[in-house]
Amino acid sequence: MKRVVVTGFGALSPLGHDWLTVEARLRERRNAVQVMPGWCEYEGLNTRVGAPAAAFELPTERYNRKTLRSMGRVAVMATRASDIALRDAGLIDDPLLRSGQLGISYGSSAGTPSAIGDFGRMLAEKSTEGINATTYIKMMSHTAPVNIGVFFGITGRIVTTSSACTSGSQGIGYAYEMIQSGRQIAMLAGGAEELDPTEAAVFDTLFATSVQHNATPALTPRPFDVNRDGLVLGEGAATLVLEELEHARARGATIYAEMIGFGTNSDGTHVTHPNAQTMADAMRLALADAALAPDEIQYVNAHGTATEQGDVAETQATRAVFGERMPISSLKSYMGHTLGACGALEAWMTIEMMRSGWFAPTLNLDRLDPQCAELDYITGTGRALEADVVMSNNFAFGGINTSLIFRRWST
Repeated sequence: MKRVVVTGFGALSPLGHDWLTVEARLRERRNAVQVMPGWCEYEGLNTRVGAPAAAFELPTERYNRKTLRSMGRVAVMATRASDIALRDAGLIDDPLLRSGQLGISYGSSAGTPSAIGDFGRMLAEKSTEGINATTYIKMMSHTAPVNIGVFFGITGRIVTTSSACTSGSQGIGYAYEMIQSGRQIAMLAGGAEELDPTEAAVFDTLFATSVQHNATPALTPRPFDVNRDGLVLGEGAATLVLEELEHARARGATIYAEMIGFGTNSDGTHVTHPNAQTMADAMRLALADAALAPDEIQYVNAHGTATEQGDVAETQATRAVFGERMPISSLKSYMGHTLGACGALEAWMTIEMMRSGWFAPTLNLDRLDPQCAELDYITGTGRALEADVVMSNNFAFGGINTSLIFRRWST
């Protein structure tokens, strides 16, 4: 089997778009949640807080009316994150992109909601007014990877991972397997999501959104805390360049980490109720793939959505695999739940924390919910930790579970 390394990062996040900016925000223990203008106009929508991506610019020489016409915001963010990642990896104009040996494994929960709304109006008003040649392209669930491919002229395999909260982590996992098996030399892998009141309404109807802190956004979300009141939605995009090790070495690429394990499975029981047993099984699958014992993992980045059922099941699963000694924290406490982007954003930040030797605490974790399993929850000012192997987990609607394992790179 081929060894797989990470040679590029690109991201647009609520906390910033480069590691120096993001790390500073994490160390300040300041989240990116804010009151969302206009959400109060929707009758029946109870949550008023979200975490939009920080402002970003698009270089006009590459991003123009022609290249953007088939993109909604989710595809724009995915493409821009991939642009940054390719430049970081030194591959932006490389012949590899059009060789058929570089592919894309990428996803989002859905396409652009406003384009979906255009078709909704068609059904309600019995008129195709407002529907044009690009409406479906913006709406479709695989709009992000398809637009990335067209923008850069990529001719390798496209794997589309529209699996809600595991879209980004499945994208990374399947890219890893594609390279490991020798079917591609390199892959753009990750996920994206745009923030929209319709997606907030999905969780609102399940009584899963934060509503008690509509006027105090800095105090929510509160993963694992007994006083949590639900999740906060965010948005963003992240792309990792995964590459076969010998190819990366031959071209002198910077190697950030090695990916050594991936596990994914499904609960097979309920669409929205998490299952601690199959969550634990996904982690064990990743450990087996990496040929590691549980005690070799030194930090777990939690899915940590700040919903009662999710937090309790996830912590029970983590303790079942690793015992109470495991350091764990949730980055969603800073940037909300970015849905299709979270697996990729959190994988990027987990790798960077491993490289820096400092791991961010979970914000707003003041009193641990006694139903959550006993673990080494990182709080306060964070944790200096020389970790060589880390895990990042995500768990999605539909009972889809993922676990990624990365190892520190040393030449």
